[in-house]
Amino acid sequence: MFLSVFPIYYRQPYEWGIERLEVSMKHNYLKGICGLLMMALVIVSLPKTVMADAEVKEEDTSYDRYIAFGEDLSKSEKQKVMDSFGITKSDLKNYKTIKITNKEEHEYLGDYIASSVIGKRALSSVMVVKTEKGSGVHVTTDNISYCTSGMYTNALVTAGLEDAEVKVTGPFKISGTSALVGAMKAYSVMTGKEISEDTMDAATNELVATANLAEAVGDSDKAEQLIAAAKEKVLSQRLTKREDIKKAIESSAKELGIEVPEDEVDKLVTMMQKVSKVDVNVDALKKQAGEIYNKLKDAGIDLSNVDTKGLAQKIG
Repeated sequence: MFLSVFPIYYRQPYEWGIERLEVSMKHNYLKGICGLLMMALVIVSLPKTVMADAEVKEEDTSYDRYIAFGEDLSKSEKQKVMDSFGITKSDLKNYKTIKITNKEEHEYLGDYIASSVIGKRALSSVMVVKTEKGSGVHVTTDNISYCTSGMYTNALVTAGLEDAEVKVTGPFKISGTSALVGAMKAYSVMTGKEISEDTMDAATNELVATANLAEAVGDSDKAEQLIAAAKEKVLSQRLTKREDIKKAIESSAKELGIEVPEDEVDKLVTMMQKVSKVDVNVDALKKQAGEIYNKLKDAGIDLSNVDTKGLAQKIG
């Protein structure tokens, strides 16, 4: 089965797992839950051929508006989700709707997140609306407690998402277990573009690794920027060897003023090795995730014409 990628705070503590983690729970339970959210984003755009188990073999591709609902939403919870999306029940006729299951969450994220953390209910939901060419990928969240919009943007662009407005939400504060899967499934059906297992695995790994990095360094924005900067170097310079990728990560971290623990660096290297094998156009990458790369420019980091060796010399 296709493997791959996406994070409950307050509310009643009766449900265990990622969809109902309380604010007071330890961070180790939150590690990687972003990946769960990304998974929901993923399911919405996974290709018909890859996602046979999701029953999208003959989807109508005429829609450019998709919603993936968590399968375990109650009637009242689903209404809250629609309120967050700003739509009514009658508006649903204008959207292609699908469901994301808890089984899919476990199948796609089992290699990255403990089963007990994934939990037993799929509640996260995501809306994906195709936008005009060149507009880029823009992600907003509501009631999502762990992953940031930038984390999703980074990973979704790696997975091939282009020119879309994405909104991730839940009926109350949740981690967003199935959102990544949902977005990717929707996008794939919308465009007819298949997403390979390796690409989705890389994107999933990227989201989880970014969330863990943010926790390790205590700064989500810096974590997003580090991943974006290092990824640009890895792809533009076609780096594949661990030592070269490690230098790209360390040089990016140094320029951003981030101290990354050695064990996190090793995890990032492993993740970036997967990303290095993804067929991504670097110019398109920077355009689609423009908000993040603009932040890098504002920080004085211009990646337009810089290679790993040159950057290392500049800051070393």
